[in-house]
Amino acid sequence: MTAAPADGSLPAAAATAPTSGRLPTEVSATGETLLITVSGPDRPGVTRRLFQRLSTFPLVVLDVEQVVIRGELVLGVLVAQPEGVDTALAEVAALATGIGVELGMKVTVSPGAPERTTDERGRLHITLLGAPLRPDAMGALAGCVADHGGNIDRIERLASYPVTAIELLVSGAEPQALRSALSAEAVRVGFDVAVQRAGLFRRGKRLVVMDVDSTLIQGEVIEMLAAHAGVEDQVAAITEQAMRGEIDFRQSLEARVALLAGLDETALDTVRADVELSPGARTLVRTLKRLGFKCGIVSGGFTQVTDALVAQLDLDFAAANTLEIVDGVLTGRLVGSVIDREGKATALVRFATDADVPLSHTVAIGDGANDLDMLERAGLGIAFNAKPVVRQAADAAVNVPYLDAVLFLLGITREEIDAADAADTPSA
Repeated sequence: MTAAPADGSLPAAAATAPTSGRLPTEVSATGETLLITVSGPDRPGVTRRLFQRLSTFPLVVLDVEQVVIRGELVLGVLVAQPEGVDTALAEVAALATGIGVELGMKVTVSPGAPERTTDERGRLHITLLGAPLRPDAMGALAGCVADHGGNIDRIERLASYPVTAIELLVSGAEPQALRSALSAEAVRVGFDVAVQRAGLFRRGKRLVVMDVDSTLIQGEVIEMLAAHAGVEDQVAAITEQAMRGEIDFRQSLEARVALLAGLDETALDTVRADVELSPGARTLVRTLKRLGFKCGIVSGGFTQVTDALVAQLDLDFAAANTLEIVDGVLTGRLVGSVIDREGKATALVRFATDADVPLSHTVAIGDGANDLDMLERAGLGIAFNAKPVVRQAADAAVNVPYLDAVLFLLGITREEIDAADAADTPSA
């Protein structure tokens, strides 16, 4: 073994290593490596003690990963000897084992396996949501990955409440086939899942557009107005016709609005006051805007209600239908162009153009069949507590009642959300 000089500097042979911070590729390809794994109760100083002792050898650190779960530490360190340096790795192993005895922790040392070549273009982020998350969900997901030739490279928890969100980094699987298989397993077992390409593409999302009724807000505005007009059953029957595909959205909308003829416009004030945001809606918008995202809504509902939501949430874009009002009374007609299924997709494209954001960097969230075109056009289409046909067509499905769960699909953790909220909360 080549001993380290008393002043703590590296021996001459090691000192010739590049100083740019970038190692020669031969180190990881041909240099002998050791994987040191430390596990046990976490406490301050464990990582420092290990690296202080390892620094007495002329080693190169190739990789470090650490995780703490409920106070239990798992620390992995991969080290190698630089080319041209004669380091007795057996002595390094003995030292590492001795550190474990000193710290009262378990230390295992094994030869480092050759680094596996991974095509970054083929890596995927898989986000799993459960409320609660059960072992069979994790088992089903892992089975799908394995069955499609994929390998799980990393697992990380993004959130523990109000849902449990787990993110996996997967390589080697074909995205579309894996997404299809996981969607089927999600329905069978009962969990939510999203499959996205890894890398900068995922982090580039900069515009989020949401449906309003039963997505941003709870309930349907037209049904609330129908209740005031005494035509709730008739409106519900037309809605059912549209859901069965017997009439399209535009026909159903015009038929339902016609039933509102004669309703005093003061009913709109009552409905606006009664509208309730979906749980997590404020958190979703607040967090996205902190990150510099643009946020918009597109609705088959009515501007007389959505305008208030725009002001309340400080939204950047909005598109909705407008009820005609004459002499303080609803006429049963609409003013201007109708926002239907096609109109929603058109609005998404317009918002993206105005925000100077490519469509591939947009997210759309919706629950109904008239959201399908919008979800398809967006870079990431998310079905939120949606009809089965929408869940099957979307890139991801969220079936918990918390709209801010969408943030986990973007890789944002609960801890980051809470920390940002705490930082903006004035101290007492």
